[in-house]
Amino acid sequence: MKCEKAFKDCKSILLPVRDTLDVISGKWKLPIIISIGAGNHRFTTIMKSINGISPKVLAKELKELESHGIVNREVTPDYPVSITYSLEEYAESLQPLISVMQEWGNNHRKKMTQEALASKHADL
Repeated sequence: MKCEKAFKDCKSILLPVRDTLDVISGKWKLPIIISIGAGNHRFTTIMKSINGISPKVLAKELKELESHGIVNREVTPDYPVSITYSLEEYAESLQPLISVMQEWGNNHRKKMTQEALASKHADL
């Protein structure tokens, strides 16, 4: 019985976490969301703000984020056609997650730097 409850508890945590990862996982999705949130709304400015992303990958990732209701693509039928990207209101719900990840990443970087320095001093 106890094992079955633990399995159900674990599953109730893992399923929504997996759903979240399905939307934002990968090398590029969070950087794209952060870039657009920082004010980069044109394809080229998004691409320039993210080192190493190719146009093909950016286009694919933007389409996926659009299909999940995170990014909005707006086409202005001027000549030449203008396309801009913005975050849907729903994307704001990711901000607390991004903030926690940023804090954890900063703390982890400090920890790893301190451990590397301590190891270096121990070797002396």
